[in-house]
Amino acid sequence: MFCHIQKQLAVAILLATFGCLPARCQDAGNFAIRQLAEGRSSRPDRNICFLPSSELCAEATSADPQSTQSPSSDGAFKNTFRRFEKGQAEIYSAPFHRSNLKWDALFLAGTGTLIATDRQASRALPTNHVDLSRNISNVGLYGTSAAAGVLWLSGLATHNEHTRETGALSAEAFASTVPFYVGLQLITGRERPIEGTGNGRFWRNNALNSSFPSAHALFTWSMASVIAHEYPRPWVKWLAYGTATAVSVTRFTGREHFPSDVVVGSVVGYLIGRHVFQAHCKQGLSQGCHARKTAIAD
Repeated sequence: MFCHIQKQLAVAILLATFGCLPARCQDAGNFAIRQLAEGRSSRPDRNICFLPSSELCAEATSADPQSTQSPSSDGAFKNTFRRFEKGQAEIYSAPFHRSNLKWDALFLAGTGTLIATDRQASRALPTNHVDLSRNISNVGLYGTSAAAGVLWLSGLATHNEHTRETGALSAEAFASTVPFYVGLQLITGRERPIEGTGNGRFWRNNALNSSFPSAHALFTWSMASVIAHEYPRPWVKWLAYGTATAVSVTRFTGREHFPSDVVVGSVVGYLIGRHVFQAHCKQGLSQGCHARKTAIAD
């Protein structure tokens, strides 16, 4: 029960962080406008926002206080919601692209094979060191979440745009996995290895604490994917992906999930994190951020 409460608290904290970004930017913009109106700022064109203007913030660029109007917080939240909604549409439509159909077939075939062998794999596990595995998976998830938060806060403190972007996109990737997680948990309702007969039956426990997919794997891989793409150095990739892999493996060895649960969570988390990075990274900050294809108007 304690671990479940911790997991829900981590979700709430990161979602609150992501949701409050536009509000913080709005407050910063209002402060800048007040400074311009009172004539206290020595550099009226300075950008006060926490995030780049192309992301979630609005800039104060006019030096004329009479012509400058403060945008409403509702507008900032609407922009954030529209961005999140667009991202969700892109994520859920990606499997239906013609170029992805072969990968969809391979993924479904692999998942089906794992589900068919889940029971045997779970029963072959030793029963010792279960608590150790669970502790390792919790440390991996919360450590990755803390790393993303530290990057964001340090970016604010040092005005480092790259670290700010890394923390913000990690939170966005985390938030983008939540609808997928909630939907599959409620639809599949799979029993955990320690529940019922231990066979991992579906449509038995249609609640947010069911087995398919693994939340730890899903959330950790989404953030690790963003961090590794933002800093494509070998040691960062080894650390980020190594932590995510340890989380996935120990969710299985801790008898919290079946192999198919952690594989689906890991793969989908990685893909969502990569999509968020590729869709919203700012060119020039990370070596892994390449020019995005844009449609040419006729």
